Amino acid sequence: MAVKVIKGDGRSWRPFRFPPRVKPQGPAAEGLAGDPAALQRAVADGFQEGLDKGYQQGLEQGREAGHREGFQRGVEDGKALGLEDGRLQGRRAFDEAGRPLERLIESFERFRAEYEQARREELLELVQKVARQVIRCELTLHPTQLLTLAEEALNAMPGEQDEVRIHLNPEECARIRELAPERAAAWRLVPDDKLALGECRVLTAQAEADIGCQQRLDACMETLAEHITAQD
Repeated sequence: MAVKVIKGDGRSWRPFRFPPRVKPQGPAAEGLAGDPAALQRAVADGFQEGLDKGYQQGLEQGREAGHREGFQRGVEDGKALGLEDGRLQGRRAFDEAGRPLERLIESFERFRAEYEQARREELLELVQKVARQVIRCELTLHPTQLLTLAEEALNAMPGEQDEVRIHLNPEECARIRELAPERAAAWRLVPDDKLALGECRVLTAQAEADIGCQQRLDACMETLAEHITAQD
């Protein structure tokens, strides 16, 4: 080992090396027993060699530990990325596979809605036909019911009940006069070709009321249609 000489104030200084505290053993130590400087150098060289060897061993161990930790972290990160990527790919595949089913469901919903709409319309049409038949049959058997409706309408109409006229279909007007002449004589019945069977209008000097069966039936059918739509 080289001796570093420290200079100062014009004088040269040499570092003093203390003799080792351990007692050297072995043949090599016996040869250095008479030379303390050589012995000190040997100890220093051995110490440095031990430091270098320890440094290299620590470096290798740290490198191996770093490789293991890095590998383990890489495995975990790769696994997480792989799972996420697999999930996304699976989701895309599932969505792609489900599109035909979605189109099928949409088609079925449209078909169901159209079927329900057609069923409601057919039901309303059937009810309307049956109601018309019942009304026609009832008026055929008891046409004087129109006069009862006219009396009820007059009670609800505003103003004086002067010059009351009841417009009827000519056929029904004739049947009322035939079946109930005394009731027909109490009213001014006016045959009206513009009115269909079952239609009736009550006119006074100040008001007019439509008490025909058709407008009543239309109001009932409208209410029924709203009720069926609300339930659906």
